[in-house]
Amino acid sequence: MTRYAIDAPTAVRLARDDVTMPDEHALVGPSILRSHAMSLLYGSVRSGELDEAEALLALDRITTMRIRLLGDRVSRAVAWKLATQLGWDDTAPAEYLAVAKLQADAFVTLDPGLERAARGIVPVASIDDLYGRH
Repeated sequence: MTRYAIDAPTAVRLARDDVTMPDEHALVGPSILRSHAMSLLYGSVRSGELDEAEALLALDRITTMRIRLLGDRVSRAVAWKLATQLGWDDTAPAEYLAVAKLQADAFVTLDPGLERAARGIVPVASIDDLYGRH
């Protein structure tokens, strides 16, 4: 089984594409993932990119997605250290990297900046790996 850490944009993409993870994949993320995903979907509605019904359907899919969300003391401490190491003003992106470092075989993000930061800290995979396309 391959365990993938994902970020909120990846969760939104999976939900919008109505992807069901194969049994050989497990998903993990920080406890903030659902809130970040909701914020992204809300922003998409406000900008006119999505209608509200589509966004709410995607949000419901994220709510029922088989994903283990973590927010324990150890992952928060690792996130703090990573944010410091990377010189970030915000610990939220570091929470994704911390969960990937502690709990996953690879990290999947749709954020190019976060992907660059992740390289050298955790193995990075593509969304195609989640879809089974290589």
